[in-house]
Amino acid sequence: MLLRKTRGDRMRARLQEVKAQLRERMHDAIPDQGRWLRAVVTGYFAYHAVPTNLRALGAIRYHVTNLWRRSLRRRSQKDGMTWERMTKIAAAWLPPPRILHPWPERRFAVKYLR
Repeated sequence: MLLRKTRGDRMRARLQEVKAQLRERMHDAIPDQGRWLRAVVTGYFAYHAVPTNLRALGAIRYHVTNLWRRSLRRRSQKDGMTWERMTKIAAAWLPPPRILHPWPERRFAVKYLR
């Protein structure tokens, strides 16, 4: 079986872009940040959610959550952003990792009347 997996350099590049954008959007409201991050993660999943790549999808969601938590912690000297609170926020805004594309033999198994 051919295992398909996200290239590490592409994942790191996307995470660096997300980190830079979170720095610019640091003081936006959490729902605004959540809507933007949902769009980013959904778009990433739309391309990379192929069979055998679920572990990389979970990793990107975890790292985006961690970057978001670190960005929210920098907003105040008295932050209350624990992992328990952050997991609730991430569950509300970020989609769970799941495979969106079928295996190629299912995708191309179309019968046409000729």
